[in-house]
Parts: sequence; C-alpha cells; structure tokens
Amino acid sequence: MPLNTYSRALLMSLGMSLTTFCAQATSPTKPEKLTLPTAVSYSVADYQADEATKMFPAPTEGLVQHILTLPKLTNEEDYRLEIAIGRSEEVDCNKHGLSGEITQHTVKGWGYNYYQVDTIRQGPSTMMACFDKAKKTAFLTLPEKLTLAYDSRLPKVFYLPAGAQLRYRIWQASGDYHYSEAK
Repeated sequence: MPLNTYSRALLMSLGMSLTTFCAQATSPTKPEKLTLPTAVSYSVADYQADEATKMFPAPTEGLVQHILTLPKLTNEEDYRLEIAIGRSEEVDCNKHGLSGEITQHTVKGWGYNYYQVDTIRQGPSTMMACFDKAKKTAFLTLPEKLTLAYDSRLPKVFYLPAGAQLRYRIWQASGDYHYSEAK
C-alpha cells in the first residue's frame, strides 16, 4: 500500500522527533556505593564507653543507648537520615499506633545532640469489629519520625525504653534543584 505525501511527512517528523529526543537524553548519575551504618546498643548491664561516644551519658535503668555510626560519603549534603522509633506488637485488624515523646538533649560542654524517649505507651487505635480474630505481629511506630542531616563526623545517639527498636533509612537527593519564577 503506497503512502501519500501527508503520511510520509508525518512518519518522517515522528522519526525525527524520536531520534532528537534520544540524542538529548542523558543517563542519570550513578549513586555512590553506600555501605550500611553500624548500629550498637547498650543497657545499664553491658554499657561500654567507646572513644567516639564517651562524652554521652551512660544509659540509666530502664533505658537502652542506641548508637548509629554513619559511613563517610563524598556528598553528605545530598543525603538525609530518617529515624523511626517503635516496637513489635501483636495486633488485630484495626490500625494501631504508639504514643511517646522524642526529646532532644545537648551534652553539656560539648554541644552534641542526642535523642531520648522516656516511655512508649499504647496509642490511638481504630475500633472496627474484627471478624477474623487472628492476630499478627506488626512494627508500630511513634507518630513523630526524625529526619536528620547526614553527618558521619559524629555518631547519632538515642536512649529508648527497653524493648523499643530504632529503625533507620537513608534518603538521597536525585537531580538538581528546580526553581519557581515570579510572574
């Protein structure tokens, strides 16, 4: 079936636009190879003062000290550290939460910050009727999550009640800034 002039021109322009687009596309930069942070925790019974964290207070009875040491990266300003604090519990079909307050403290004479949660309590829950009486284990978190600047120069220190867990993940910015313009 022969192509008319209009169809031929349409196919030519479509082909040109596709090749032009492909020629201008660039591959994204490869993310830096990220090694995982090291995380250790100490209770009152097994506390050991480390050279990098000796200025922080020792854990008190009922609290566990969690130390998160971040590996050095070349562009640390492009990364953020997200912290979620919670614990695993048996739950039914309802949505469950925990309550507690994360407070930031400063080591006197040093100016270093650390974070503390004194108590974690049962939080709000939906009150739906659960026809399936089966329970499952789920990780429940405090409603407040911390987003901290990535800084490998000093470990991040947290004091949490026994049985609580510190979960973390690292976010990386991808791409350049975009700008808004005044009209």
